[in-house]
Amino acid sequence: MPLYEHVFISRQDLSNTQAEGLIEHFSTVLADNGGKVIENEYWGVKTMAYKINKNRKGHYAFLRTDAPATAVQEMERLMRLHDDVMRVLTIKVDEHAEGPSVQMQKRDDRGERRERRA
Repeated sequence: MPLYEHVFISRQDLSNTQAEGLIEHFSTVLADNGGKVIENEYWGVKTMAYKINKNRKGHYAFLRTDAPATAVQEMERLMRLHDDVMRVLTIKVDEHAEGPSVQMQKRDDRGERRERRA
């Protein structure tokens, strides 16, 4: 089955447990349609570059999935209809990266940056 990565942003006035509940809800939608979630990450509340529906911040969530296209389409359709979800991004990938996503890595683990020259 094809591999996908999904990122969605939910409203800022949700609690952390409600935002994580959305991850579980959409994971079960995917599983009911023949797919499976390989890994999910809750990135927390982050400030956005511009307002979306009068919100400056949002709860970010990330899913790595292995699912048929019909299951992904159904999950995206339900995400777009859900009142708490503001934006959805789905990308088809050839393979999933090992370990945590870049957002979850500590700043020190991202690699050494070049030293500033005076």
